[in-house]
Amino acid sequence: MLSIFWFFVGFSFGLGVWILARRKWTKSRKILFEQKNQLAQEKKMAVEFMHNLAEAIGEGVEKKVLYQRIVHTAVVTTGAMSACIYEKLPNGRLKGVAVEGLFPPQRAIKTNSDENDIPRARFIEKILSSEILEAEEGIVGQVVKTGKPVFIPDAINDPRIIKHQDTSLLVRSMIFSPLIHDEQCLGVLSVANPASGLPFSETDFYMINSLGEQAALAIKNSDAMNLRFEKSRMDGDLQLAHDVQELFLTREFPVIKGLEIGAKYVPSAQVGGDFYDFYKLSSHKFCLCVADVSGKGVPASLLMALCQTHLKHLVHKNRSPKEVLSLLNEELFPRIRKDMFITLFLAVLDTRSDKITYARAGHEPALLLKGNPSSDDSDVLELRGNGMALGILEPLLFNQLISDEITDFSIGDLLCLYTDGVTETSNQEKEEFGLVRLKNELIEYKDLDPESLNQKIIQDLNKFGALNQDRDDLTLLTVKRVK
Repeated sequence: MLSIFWFFVGFSFGLGVWILARRKWTKSRKILFEQKNQLAQEKKMAVEFMHNLAEAIGEGVEKKVLYQRIVHTAVVTTGAMSACIYEKLPNGRLKGVAVEGLFPPQRAIKTNSDENDIPRARFIEKILSSEILEAEEGIVGQVVKTGKPVFIPDAINDPRIIKHQDTSLLVRSMIFSPLIHDEQCLGVLSVANPASGLPFSETDFYMINSLGEQAALAIKNSDAMNLRFEKSRMDGDLQLAHDVQELFLTREFPVIKGLEIGAKYVPSAQVGGDFYDFYKLSSHKFCLCVADVSGKGVPASLLMALCQTHLKHLVHKNRSPKEVLSLLNEELFPRIRKDMFITLFLAVLDTRSDKITYARAGHEPALLLKGNPSSDDSDVLELRGNGMALGILEPLLFNQLISDEITDFSIGDLLCLYTDGVTETSNQEKEEFGLVRLKNELIEYKDLDPESLNQKIIQDLNKFGALNQDRDDLTLLTVKRVK
């Protein structure tokens, strides 16, 4: 009988132990299952977050929009009631740039009677959007200074937390995470007050720090992407300016008895500062010019267009080259920037008198190849004349220096106008192509028509010049006197 009693006691004890172990195992399994689900949920949130950021970056959204997506994700991920991003400004200060929910300001609020009629949420948002903290002010400043996150489970009893009179701004729990990329702190991401009413957990702290790391990377990538978009837009603008500039350049010259004409223009970039033009003044008089505007890009292109427009108007008034350049300088001098100027060579060809009348405003001397040259480059005349660049001197001084020059232009002669991009093209040894080589090119290719001659010179310049050289614009305008 006694043995049966002890048997039931032992059995009951064993059964109790088994039940307790079973319950413990079931509870442990439930906890593991919950943790697994939580990790899966966090992984899903992180993937969605990265997808949203990648999508935003790909769309080239403004930084403000990207910031707003980050604070929204922080709220959704942690169940926080509010979140805010403080951006580090170039001067080291910190400004609230994106907020979701009623985020508590990091300074005590100062109100005045004019703001009593503003809805509370809008008033708080207004304060945050204008709140600028000093470099090391408050918890936000310390996070930027140290580069370390701050976790405050119990914010009510933490002396570092600002206590606002407004009960809606009561802070129960907060997380501050630095936005760091390449050891550079871009700002701070902060969340406040879980909607559950409980403190933030260690998991929430981990998630916000992870989001902060990914957000910092996204912000830097967004900056790079926006720069690319901006460059793309600028390239589009430059291409448009290039297309407009092309309209100003004469591509097809009229068929003129006694003259063969050719031009070649190679800009250094999409928009250059060189230009050339050709005008018919009468049945036997023709005007041509080559000019070089200082600088490159859009400013040089705009100044070129301005100069060419005025020049086209002035040359048809039956004036000499000197008078045209004097009047052109009067037009440009008050309008041109002090750091810019224009060099220009202007010539009038008269096929009846076989003469060239020219004036030079600081430009490269034109070259005149006589009809029956030897192999000596002395047969190529340099047409220099006197004069300063346009836009440098006030009209009175400019007019005292500029002068008209006259030379013969007989059958077989070749006139070549060019810009300094031709003669200043350098090779690997930093040796310039120079005036002597250009003269020899004219002699070597004298039997070609002007168009073919220009093409040959450009080909030789490309062979001579260094491939990696940042070359200037190249312009050639040649006219051959024929029967």
